[in-house]
Amino acid sequence: MIKNLGIGTGRRKTSVARVYVRDGNGKITVNDKEVTAYFALGEHVQMVRQPLVVTSNEAKYDILINVYGGGISGQAEACRHGLSRALCQADQSNYASLRANGYLTRDSRMVERKKYGRPGARRRFQFSKR
Repeated sequence: MIKNLGIGTGRRKTSVARVYVRDGNGKITVNDKEVTAYFALGEHVQMVRQPLVVTSNEAKYDILINVYGGGISGQAEACRHGLSRALCQADQSNYASLRANGYLTRDSRMVERKKYGRPGARRRFQFSKR
């Protein structure tokens, strides 16, 4: 029986990440793959690991992440948000450092919807004087 110490849901744009924090030695798994195999860019891997680095928990927990929707950058930020929430649930002393770095704030920016009578959300058809 594997016990989850903390569970967090992270969101960004249209991406949703469910994050489970368990006792372990620092292994991060995203959609049943190693984090470096799932996120090809090192920048995205660093983004996912940021909450662990800030709270000095790199080798204390195993992280299991299920993420879907959106693109790679949105998924990486959703993972970071969910991991931050899960770490707070696992140990309340992590809250202050995660809040100070802005990892607990949900980035609410979404794609604006397309309006009728327009080719895009705000773009207009070309105006012709004659």
